[in-house]
Order: sequence, then C-alpha cells, then structure tokens
Amino acid sequence: MESNCSSENQAKMSNGSNSENHVKVPKIKFTKLFINGEFVDAVSGKTFETIDPGTGEVIARIAEGDTEDVDLAVKAAREAFDHGKWPRMSGFERGKIIMKFADLIEENAEELAALDSIDAGKLYTSGTAFDLPFTADTFRYYAGASDKIHGETLKMSRALQAYTLREPIGVVGHIIPWNFPSLMFSMKVAPALAAGCTMLLKPAEQTPLSALFFAHLSKLAGIPDGVLNVIPGFGPTAGAAICSHMDIDKVSFTGSTEVGRLVMQAAATSNLKSISLELGGKSPLIIFNDADIDMAVDLALFGILFNKGEICVAGSRVYVQEGIYDEFVKKAAEKARTWVVGDPFDPRSQQGPQAFKKQFEKILSYIEHGKREGATLLTGGNPCGERGYYIEPTIFIDVKEDMKIAREEIFGPVMSLMKFKTMDEAIQRANSTKYGLAAGIVTRDLNVANTVSRSIRAGVIWINCYMAFDKDCPYGGYKMSGFGRDFGLHSLEKYLQVKSVVTPIYNSPWL
Repeated sequence: MESNCSSENQAKMSNGSNSENHVKVPKIKFTKLFINGEFVDAVSGKTFETIDPGTGEVIARIAEGDTEDVDLAVKAAREAFDHGKWPRMSGFERGKIIMKFADLIEENAEELAALDSIDAGKLYTSGTAFDLPFTADTFRYYAGASDKIHGETLKMSRALQAYTLREPIGVVGHIIPWNFPSLMFSMKVAPALAAGCTMLLKPAEQTPLSALFFAHLSKLAGIPDGVLNVIPGFGPTAGAAICSHMDIDKVSFTGSTEVGRLVMQAAATSNLKSISLELGGKSPLIIFNDADIDMAVDLALFGILFNKGEICVAGSRVYVQEGIYDEFVKKAAEKARTWVVGDPFDPRSQQGPQAFKKQFEKILSYIEHGKREGATLLTGGNPCGERGYYIEPTIFIDVKEDMKIAREEIFGPVMSLMKFKTMDEAIQRANSTKYGLAAGIVTRDLNVANTVSRSIRAGVIWINCYMAFDKDCPYGGYKMSGFGRDFGLHSLEKYLQVKSVVTPIYNSPWL
C-alpha cells in the first residue's frame, strides 16, 4: 500500500522559514489579554505555550486568563453596555464601524491566514482563498444587517396600541474552538456586534493568535473600549468563569457535546443566562446507485479530508448503495492514496497537520480501535513524517454501526465506508446517531433527494454538494449537536430579546 508520506507524493514538511514557498511567517505581535481596549498581562502573571503542529515547536507564550481576568473583562463589557455608546448607537453607525473592521481583516488577510497555519495547521492556500475572505465578508454581511433590526406594530383586541422592540441581550460570552479560529471569531462576534451587544471571547487555548490580532484590528476600526474583550485561557478556569458569571447575559459556545453539557449546567446554576450551543457531529453522506461516481468520490474525500477532518460536519459515515459500492471503494482508495499530506505553507499540500498533539494521538487511537473491532483498513492509518502531527487519509470498510469508529466523533481524516440496499435502510442508518448536525445526499433523482432530505434529522442537508456554507444560510444542529443557529439573519436572534410596549388609545376605555 503506497503511503501518502512517500517522497513521490508528499509535500516537503519543513515548516521552518518557508522561504521556498515565498510565504513570510509573521512575527507574533500580540500575546497578552485584550481588556477594555488595551493589551494587558494576566492578573496572575501566568503564561502558556502555543505550539506549531507542523513542527511541535513553541511559537510564543500567551498570557493565561483565569477567573480574575474574566471578572475584569466582564466589568469592562458591562460598563460599555450599561453606560456606553455602542448599544445606543444607531444601527447604521454601528454598521459603518463593523464594515471598517471587515476592510481591515481583508487588508491583513495574508498575515491572519499565516497565523492560523502555524497555530492550527491549516493550509495557507485555504486560509487566503476561503477562511479569511469568508471572515471579512461575514462582518460585511452583519454590518449590512445592523440597521435592519425592526420590531412590530400589534393590533390589540381591546382599546390598546402596542409595538415590540428588539433590543440587544446584553453582555455575551463567546467560547470558540480551535479548528477554524478566524471563521469562528466572525461567526460569533459579527452578529453580536450588529445587535448592539458587548462581549468577551475566549479562543481555544491551542489557537489564540488570530483572535488577539482581531482584537487589535477592532481597536483600529473604532469599536469602543470594553465592547470586545479577548481572554485566552483554559476551559476549567477562564471558560468556566464565563459560563457561571452572574453579569454575563448570554453564552454562545461551539465545541464538543461533552463540554456543551457543562456550559448548560453552569448557566442553570448561575443566573439562568441564555445559551446557544453548536456541538459535535457524526454526519452521514448517502450515495445512491444513480450518482456520478467520480463526483461522489470527490465529495466523499472532500467531506472527510477538508481541514484534515477537523470539522464538526465532516462526512465521516459514507453510505454507498450496493450497485456501485465496489467501484466506489476502488476509486476512493486510489484517490486517497494520492492525497498530498504536508507543510501547510506548501501550495502542493492538500492536508496539513492535526491541530495539536492530543488530537493527533486521539485520532490514532480511534484507528487502532477500528482495527481491533474488525473493520478493514482500506488505506492510510499511519502517522506521516518525522515531526509534527500529520496523519494519512484513512478509509475503513466492513464497518458495523455499533463500532466505535461509526458511533463517535473522531475529528480527523478517518472515513467509515458502509454499504446499503434501500433508501429506507439508508435513512434509518443515517438517523441512528445521537448527533444531528449535517448530512449529504448524492443522487440524480429529485424524488429521492426530497424524501431523504425531509427524513434525516439534521440541521443542514447538502444535495450533490458538501460543506457548501454561505453567510446567508443558517447553520446548526438537531439532537445532541446543539441548538441555536449561526449565520444568516437567524443568528441575530440569539443576541436580541423582544420587549413589548403597550399604551391605551387616548380617551378610549380599555378595561
């Protein structure tokens, strides 16, 4: 079996100067907490290391926020909300500042993409072509929405007149994951800013660099002090403090289902703050006999290998109808074996390193579980290179629904490939999971596409495409994949609350 790490098809894993790739690795400029418009040390003075997953080497030491720092950030955000101008500013004026923020992101896109490459192992080409343009445009989308937040005029049954106001919910605590540092920042911060909220954001401890750079750009854009605060730190300290803080009105969390439970518990036992959760997934991709096999193979590999499988909607369960199964298996294996794993700055690379060592080890342990439980390793399954956290694209066949690799979220480049006979069987098996984030369907039959899309319990269904995101399309899960929606105008609702204002009609009895 040919290895993706062979000299013939592996991009050079240097991750040093990257001079041969003509990419300038940025100097790390921002390593402190951002509170009330200033970069400051943690109260404790503690710092932690952030690691380059391509080499395993330390990039920088970052100020480590904990409970006291969260208190200071909440105090600044509370003051900015209760007495500052941001919530009282017209939506049009807020939109102009958010638009400037977007322009600054675009101007600094190459540096931000490079930060995400050295911090999260993301492909630099993907960052400059997709992540950062999408990030900037998400801010533009919500800048345009900020002056279109309207209430309603109500017709009452008695001699009363009433209207509703949609007001910002207050101080928001955002907790974002490590797999898409820039996109996740925009997904949370942009709609909350448009709604008129103030906030603090905790980036994942593995990937704090771009969030701190965004904090710097927010100041340049003219976002008032205290409106946006960034607190790098760890979940049990900074994250827990955000979730339980009595002066935070809402928490928006993206991460694992296990941590989502803890967020709910903390909210329930503190001030019953509003929460929204975007959690794990074990998404099915269902490929029918009438599918274009080459297109289906491309979608299946993209669905599991994009961002090295570190994406919650990864198509990790691929169901192929029996009539094309054998041909699909052959073509998928052939293509996976040519997939280029290597230096995220090398334009030839199709897959970079896993984001950090613990995740690298977790994925490898799942691969070993698959072997022990009786699945057949079709291709891949090995680490790549002498340093860094690289893993070959991995495909298992002969997978049973009760196997660990078919039930649990792996968050890596590992596909479970399974055969089915009928549409009803495919629907039943696709729904046999605690998750419900996304699903894909590949077919030329419109009736099949419509029937299956309405039968699968998931928040996003892609037909003859996969991971087709857009700023205007709401995104979120069913079941244990969470609740609440990101993107689209639906996302604004998470950061707004409705107030009814009622008055009697002049000189009219209303009782």
